[in-house]
Amino acid sequence: MSNLFRKKNINELLSKNNGVRLKQTLGAFDLILLGVGAIVGTGIFILPGTVAASHSGPAIVFSFLIAAIVCALAAMCYSEFSSAIPVTGSAYTYGYIIFGELLAWFVGWALILEYGLASASVATGWSAYLVSLLEGLKIKIPSSLTGPFNPAEGTFINLPAVLIVLIISFLLTRGLQESAKINRIMVFVKVGVILLFILVGVFYVKPENWQPFMPFGFEGVLAGGALVFFAYLGFDAVSSAAEEVKNPQRNLPIGIIGSLLICSFLYISVSLVLTGIVPYTELNVSNPVSYALQIVEHDWISGVISLGAVTGMMTVILVMLYGGSRLIFAIARDGLLPQVLTKLNPKHKTPDVNTWIFGIAVAFCAGFIPLNTLAELVNMGTLIAFTIVSLGVIFLRRNKSIPKGGFKVPLFPLLPILSFLACLFLILQLSIHTWIACGIWFVVGLIFYFVYGRKHSKLNN
Repeated sequence: MSNLFRKKNINELLSKNNGVRLKQTLGAFDLILLGVGAIVGTGIFILPGTVAASHSGPAIVFSFLIAAIVCALAAMCYSEFSSAIPVTGSAYTYGYIIFGELLAWFVGWALILEYGLASASVATGWSAYLVSLLEGLKIKIPSSLTGPFNPAEGTFINLPAVLIVLIISFLLTRGLQESAKINRIMVFVKVGVILLFILVGVFYVKPENWQPFMPFGFEGVLAGGALVFFAYLGFDAVSSAAEEVKNPQRNLPIGIIGSLLICSFLYISVSLVLTGIVPYTELNVSNPVSYALQIVEHDWISGVISLGAVTGMMTVILVMLYGGSRLIFAIARDGLLPQVLTKLNPKHKTPDVNTWIFGIAVAFCAGFIPLNTLAELVNMGTLIAFTIVSLGVIFLRRNKSIPKGGFKVPLFPLLPILSFLACLFLILQLSIHTWIACGIWFVVGLIFYFVYGRKHSKLNN
């Protein structure tokens, strides 16, 4: 039993990392863009309309604010961990140091599910936006190639989703600095498009559309907050880059908290303008931002918004695939997964074998499996990681072997405890079907750990 809860030695982890290290290339600005690239995707182009229509009304701005506060609590906990222990693996590595091997494997297995399904589901959404954009240009892709395997509906493979995952996987094998350059361009395009909507739309705001401001009461605001919380997910992937960051004690907290602040401003601004242009009762559509601009007869800007949505979702896929591949690298380096997954490309110093394996698995899911029923599993994996990190900060402070300096969570231990309770509350809001599906995934993970991982763990030595 003691082997199940054996912990990694922090000093050994920071100094040797089993002889396999990733190249340090990223600064604070790169991390902020990485975070914005991961967070701002389908959430800003879809959620403000659907949640306003069904739950919050114009008070969706408060829903986004509440969700931002909850995420900020978790983000501060991530910042303290990542600046104190700047190695790849995110919550998995933090759990290994604080709680031991079995819980670390549990968290890592949950995060593999999160990154994999998030990448696949966003790729599916990206395909739908691309098909719509091309149809506007009079280019039509056969419907049999744009949906999951369902012969009854005449669809066999979602080819655009498969191709975008494989293209981004290839990009990631070329090196993180190169991927960061592409991400930087796409983030600038995406943010530029969002600012264009805000600047144009503000002239068409009708204050009477904000009445009643809270039609579903405060309960609706809270329900909306639980939904839009998931629009912020992705900032945790920034901590996966810890080992590839220059001056991590300074740059990681800036990247995590900075990206969250920028995205909060964008979400709240878009929601305020959107509900001011169109009555909230009319916003339950799949493309509310483009729809609002069509209402005010700005069709060309609506087309630009669709282009921005396509670009925006590409950055989400990139960061999620990156986070998943680096997580697998960290787990394999500890011996819990096969060692071939730690193999680095001699030229680019990237884990190209595991990037391709993970990318192909995600491409398969995106191409053949309808992911609507599994979407909440993404949220379960993320929230489990958040609870572990929030609780872990309390134990981190007690560990005297942790290097001094770096970011510290203010109002300790109140804020970590509040973060833990808030995440636990959101976990309890997930459906029973999600709990069952997640339980099956964890049973499979535990079987793999006891059959393979426990026997090959580097801590056996």
